[in-house]
Amino acid sequence: MTTSTMIRDTDTTVVKSRETRVDFLEEARALGPTLAERAADHDRSGTFVAGNYQELRDGKLFSAGIPLDLGGGGASYKELCDIIRELGRNCGSTALAFAMHTHPLAVNVYKHLHGDEQATATLRRLASGELVIAGTGANDWLKSSGEAERVEGGFLVRAHKRFVSGGPGADIFVSSVAYDGDGEDEVLHFAIPFSTKGLKFVKTWDAMGMRGTGSHDLVLEDVFVPDEAIALRRSAKGWHPMWNVVIPTALPLITAAYVGLVETAVGLATKSARRRGAELAPAVGEMLSAFSVATMAMKDMIALNQNHGFTPTLQLADDILQRKTIAAEALKEAVEVAAEIVGGGGFFRGHPVERIVRDVRAMHFHPLPSRRQREFSGRIALGLDPIS
Repeated sequence: MTTSTMIRDTDTTVVKSRETRVDFLEEARALGPTLAERAADHDRSGTFVAGNYQELRDGKLFSAGIPLDLGGGGASYKELCDIIRELGRNCGSTALAFAMHTHPLAVNVYKHLHGDEQATATLRRLASGELVIAGTGANDWLKSSGEAERVEGGFLVRAHKRFVSGGPGADIFVSSVAYDGDGEDEVLHFAIPFSTKGLKFVKTWDAMGMRGTGSHDLVLEDVFVPDEAIALRRSAKGWHPMWNVVIPTALPLITAAYVGLVETAVGLATKSARRRGAELAPAVGEMLSAFSVATMAMKDMIALNQNHGFTPTLQLADDILQRKTIAAEALKEAVEVAAEIVGGGGFFRGHPVERIVRDVRAMHFHPLPSRRQREFSGRIALGLDPIS
């Protein structure tokens, strides 16, 4: 899922700047045993990681990436990735849901640092209430779904949105909707409170993996979206430059969740192999090599972000998407070998490696799935529009 948005600051809240920086990575590390202890239960029951979200709120991790002078924690982009990786070591669902909040927040940090006053107001409001964002899934990111009807002061939106990860614990809903009322197919991007009349969760999330993310469907039944909540209106056709900001911001954060997950599987498999002897050395080497490829791809993605200092270009978006595919395929390879090393015990429900094998498969669905990425990259190399 990738969504770019701004939340309009409609109140007069004064945000007091934090005067000292917190070691948020250490905060995440301290939460690790608690998250790990709960992970199997959330996986078994398919329930949202609500308690974990509360722990993150209490530690002000949801505002960690907001600059200090706006009331946030002042964490760098790399620190955010490290935090998500650390959460992933203990609970993939928590890490991924947190990443789904963090990437639209980080997009607003990028915009703030590049002079966008509306993004600045958004970040102040998020920090003032430790507000949490949730948005819609990857299939909604280009053309969008649903329909919007123009009414006085805004739009009435009717839509059925899927993969609203972290929704049960969020305050702000960010999404988009198709609109054709002015003679051209457009997409409207908006941000509204989850308390808005007409928003209704449908509990559909019963997936193979990442079962604690609460990624239920959200139905919008004549939801009024005021004009001031519209962050962007764009053509539904072709590639919009906003994605050149979103992709280098979102995908490294999302990738970090999966790297953390597989890091745990690699550790468990290595420990198991040490007990069983040298005959497993080739398999361990294969696993470690695949994991190294994934971590190198992730580190390269983080470096390309330049701590929100990148220049948004189509080529950069392509570079990030290629590395996402490399990381996804390498992580899947590493975890499959880890499962073989652990052996039959890891085939049983409740074993961490069994859960990680399932969780890692979700990485495929984040933009862009490998075949679509390769088409995207090929079209760019041939001088074509990236989207056919």
